[in-house]
Amino acid sequence: MINDNILSIIDKTPDSLMLGIAQRVKQRRLEKGWTQKMLAAKAGVSLPSYRRFESSGEISLRSLVMLAFALDMTDEFETLFNSRTYQSLDELMRTEQPKQRKRGYKNE
Repeated sequence: MINDNILSIIDKTPDSLMLGIAQRVKQRRLEKGWTQKMLAAKAGVSLPSYRRFESSGEISLRSLVMLAFALDMTDEFETLFNSRTYQSLDELMRTEQPKQRKRGYKNE
């Protein structure tokens, strides 16, 4: 279990993350029975751009959002960067405690 977590951290690179997103978009496209051309047209993205996205993971943010609209998957963007993750229970407990107000010393 611990080794799986370490490997998942090591394997995360910008390229692998982008390819993972492209594969999930492709999977949604295939679930709907759409061709690449159909999804590109519905999203207003050029076919070559969409093909490049599926093969390399590279696409502009605007085009990715347009694909999400076409696939009715925009909710995922609403939660992107929205929640904080914690590394331990201690870290969670520290952030849940009310912050004590700090006062400076008066110069007399």
